[in-house]
Amino acid sequence: MGPRERHARQHAKSHTIPVILGSVFGFLLIAGVAFAVGMVANVNRWLSDLPDYTDTNLYMVSEPTEVLDANGNKIASLYVQNRVTVTADQVSPYVLKGTVATEDERFYEHGGIDPVGIARATFMQFLGRSEGASTITQQLVRNTILSEEQFDVTIERKVREAFIAIKMEEIYSKDEILMMYLNTIYYGHGAYGIEAAAETYLSKSANDLTLAEAALLVGLPNSPSTYDPTVNPDLAVQRRNTVLDRMLSNNVITQEEHDAAQAEPLSLNVTETPESGTLAYPYFVDYVKSLLQKEFTTDVIFKGGLTVKTTIDPTMQAQAEQTAIGQLEAKGASELDLGLVAIDPKTGYIKAMVGGRNYNDAAGAHTNHVLTRRSSGSAFKGITLAAAIKDGMNPTVSLDCTSPKTFTISGTTFTVQNYGNINYGVRTLAQATAVSSNTGYVAVQEAIGYDAVANMSKNLGIDTSDEAAEFVGQPSLTLGTAFLTPLEMAEAYATFANGGKHRDSVAITEITSRTGETLYQHQDTPEEILTAGEAAAVTDVLEGVLASGGTGAGYAPNINQPVAGKTGTAGTANTTSDLWFVGYTPQLCTAIWTGRSGSNARVGYRTSDLPLPIFKTFMTAALSGVAREEFPTGDAPTYKENSSWGFTYDATGREDEENQTNEETTDTQDETEIDPNADYPEDTGTDDTGTDTDDTTQPGDGQDNTVTPNPGGTTE
Repeated sequence: MGPRERHARQHAKSHTIPVILGSVFGFLLIAGVAFAVGMVANVNRWLSDLPDYTDTNLYMVSEPTEVLDANGNKIASLYVQNRVTVTADQVSPYVLKGTVATEDERFYEHGGIDPVGIARATFMQFLGRSEGASTITQQLVRNTILSEEQFDVTIERKVREAFIAIKMEEIYSKDEILMMYLNTIYYGHGAYGIEAAAETYLSKSANDLTLAEAALLVGLPNSPSTYDPTVNPDLAVQRRNTVLDRMLSNNVITQEEHDAAQAEPLSLNVTETPESGTLAYPYFVDYVKSLLQKEFTTDVIFKGGLTVKTTIDPTMQAQAEQTAIGQLEAKGASELDLGLVAIDPKTGYIKAMVGGRNYNDAAGAHTNHVLTRRSSGSAFKGITLAAAIKDGMNPTVSLDCTSPKTFTISGTTFTVQNYGNINYGVRTLAQATAVSSNTGYVAVQEAIGYDAVANMSKNLGIDTSDEAAEFVGQPSLTLGTAFLTPLEMAEAYATFANGGKHRDSVAITEITSRTGETLYQHQDTPEEILTAGEAAAVTDVLEGVLASGGTGAGYAPNINQPVAGKTGTAGTANTTSDLWFVGYTPQLCTAIWTGRSGSNARVGYRTSDLPLPIFKTFMTAALSGVAREEFPTGDAPTYKENSSWGFTYDATGREDEENQTNEETTDTQDETEIDPNADYPEDTGTDDTGTDTDDTTQPGDGQDNTVTPNPGGTTE
């Protein structure tokens, strides 16, 4: 090979190396560009469906809903997580400084992510040690807005978290972010947020924490179960001292403060976290929750941080509970239960609600008897009375109140008797109400028509749809066979008390969001059902129930107030299962039911044993010292001629009406006919869908009856 050839080969070799290097570099460049383009595409995709990080509510996860009584006292806290949100001025400065020194010492210097912290964490990993690099802002994002992704160990989650953290720092101040963090982080033992932690471990506010106490709590979020001072006190103290060391190294406390705090022994004052729910008045709180569930989702109720202001009066509630349960105990009626509700007639506000004798009683756990449907007995006659007066029937009209009495309605024959089969002869409507004559009231319903009674019920807020279809148009409605709740009865009678204006019962007056925005404000929207004069006429008649000779005689409260109301009992021909009284003054309307929970078995008591004395004692206490008021009055109703109603009288019932007086004997009070010690047969053939009533004669009860459309009847 000659010199020229050797030179050519050397020249070719010298050109080959740059070509190879250039090719490698070009490949790497192309690969890098491709990777970068791919990463940009991935990042764009990862950031395309971010939550609305500008919404502050997303950083306040699971804040409890607080339920308040009428005086602003908390009666329930509804939550998934025990959390109390506070502001910076409500937290000890030691907590603020200790959290920053321990969790993110450059918090006030970085813009959401900490490059120095990331570099240090990477270096520690090369050394085989682990150290976190997440800032307080990143932790906040991870625990709240990205909580569903917080356990994803992926680049995607890290990118999303870092991006939102940077954006957060553009929107919120450092102090705002720090407080969001302190209000959401988990401190163990069921406590979320620094205030809940302070109350749980130390039974004090976060504002009152000492340096040692603050350091103890600041150290918990790193590993709440490991450092829980109630479980591992030694580890908790070690962690507390580590926090104090970091506070010293960051120059936020002095050496003297550091040494003194580390020398303090662990001192706890634990308040166990209650279950989400009621602190007081469980029946009422359950009712409030049921109302909230009609308007809000479960997440909003238990996580949304609502404030719910209610109508319940704590003083009146205590009086109702003490009186109602006390009377059951005084009578030895341990097997009976009750429901009591009191309403302000002028507003519809529920002031007291006793749903039973024991909320946790195994026999009827959580059953709210204020909302439970029972046969209302003769307490329903007040509704028929209102319908009759509205239709133009004068309370002075004479009725045939003999017993038994046979009626033929729409071709069907019914035999009806008064309680105890007492023959009251001819009585005025007012007198028939006072003695609670069944035969007289069936005649009234027959005269004005079933629809008039049913429509009045509906207008007064009473749902009679539970009445069996085959009873529609028959005399059973006025005798109280429709299954009603004490709340419905109180709402209806409150209409009589306030001059004829019906108001739906009200439990909630206002709902505000966690930011203070008003979500609901109750507006008073009464509907006139009766004129003031008609309502006054109804009340005038019902006042006679508590007067001499009435079924409630002797049980008017010891107060300087006018009082009206109506007794009621229900059951089979030989068994009284439900005892009622609904009574009112101008200021308060109270409905009371007593009986066996979930059963129509014999109670063995009278209204004078339970509902009437409960009413008297409760109303006396609730209205003690209240200035006297009178029931509203108005123009007298326009009545039809008494003769226009076509009432006729059997020979056995024909009496000289002019000689009829209001003087009654003791047998006019139906309750005296019940002997609690008598050996009555148990009601084995009915349940809450078919309560019997004594007003219609029954097979086997000694009375002949051609048709028994209603298997039973009210006892009054």
